[in-house]
Amino acid sequence: MKQTLPSTPGPIGVFDSGYGGLTILSKIREALPQYDYIYLGDNARAPYGTRSFEIVYEFTLQAVTKLFEMGCHLVILACNTASAKALRSIQINDLPHLDPMRRVLGVIRPTVERIGDITKNRHVGVLATAGTIKSGSYPLEIHKLFPDIRVSGEACPMWVYLVENNEAQGDGTDYFIRKYINSLLAKDRQVDTVILGCTHYPLLLPKIRRYMPEGITTVTQGELVAESLKDYLRRHPEMDKKCTKGGRCVYRTTEAEEKFTESASTFLNEAIKVERISLEY
Repeated sequence: MKQTLPSTPGPIGVFDSGYGGLTILSKIREALPQYDYIYLGDNARAPYGTRSFEIVYEFTLQAVTKLFEMGCHLVILACNTASAKALRSIQINDLPHLDPMRRVLGVIRPTVERIGDITKNRHVGVLATAGTIKSGSYPLEIHKLFPDIRVSGEACPMWVYLVENNEAQGDGTDYFIRKYINSLLAKDRQVDTVILGCTHYPLLLPKIRRYMPEGITTVTQGELVAESLKDYLRRHPEMDKKCTKGGRCVYRTTEAEEKFTESASTFLNEAIKVERISLEY
């Protein structure tokens, strides 16, 4: 039976499995401060990076449905793993049944669309979670737009854990930064552009830039996603009208509220209030 969802205008939903999506949210709010937002983190079941396609899809669909129920007509998957493993299935298989007028967008396509203008020699590297690398989403999307670009990827399984355990600036982190950068460049010594394909990685940027060889451009996603969303709303006035504009932002988590508040302080420069909710377990 088709579910009845709220039809009145509502906030823009921003979803991530953990906390990294807060780096995307902050850039979106800088670019579009007039809109209302709901951030939903499935922190109790994070990280998604090592989970199967089926589980990531299942969890992501639960979160998207919850955000629709909370009044969102537009949801941003501020998570590379969810964008890689669940976005297309939700767009094709689920939106027609949930509500064909609602939209779910990811973070990979907006990043890829700009790569052709950034790389000079058409050799691009991707540093991301194991799940995102294994999905092949970046090479697939890049080659759709730029078939001449060579793409090399390297999974960085330790980086998310280092960030979420407040070790981003710790001395021991340097080893893992060097390790994965060197492994990526060993696959293609001509790489001139490296995409940070995980929303946690901007917090490692000072160390990444320290060990990234001179002449290589490091690409973060926040600004690119924010500009893409701004352009999307300009091109789709019918969706813009469904997004409320009060400059408010609320936070929801599947984890304990105190844990979310403590960990979110690593990503945000403001005090927040968060409410715990349940997804379909």
